[in-house]
Amino acid sequence: MAAENSATSRLPEGAGDAFRVDCPGRVVLDHVTSRWGVLILASLRERPLRFYEVRDRVGGISEKMLSQNLRILGRDGLVAREVEPALPPKVSYSLTPLGQELAHPLQSLIDWISARTPAIVEAQRAHDTAS
Repeated sequence: MAAENSATSRLPEGAGDAFRVDCPGRVVLDHVTSRWGVLILASLRERPLRFYEVRDRVGGISEKMLSQNLRILGRDGLVAREVEPALPPKVSYSLTPLGQELAHPLQSLIDWISARTPAIVEAQRAHDTAS
């Protein structure tokens, strides 16, 4: 707790308010809610996965984008990269405790969208027809 307080005290006033333009949390919000961030984090929710498993789980993502996003999410402290010494080396990715904490509400968001997709598509059709 003391480490958290000293780290927090070094941040500028309002640093935890994502509505402020100067909030460092906005950068993390962008990473997490990016086109791929939510899906990568949700894919790692149940167990660690190898790179190709994440790629196959997150349909449509290129290897370059996956690598870039895993690096970013790792820097944010949400994803851990583990290298097993072997030939070739085996690399797996898992959620850190922070990532695990975040994955649950993200999965709820994905579940909500999945359950409401028919209603959303209908609303989009109605809007487009009226326009």
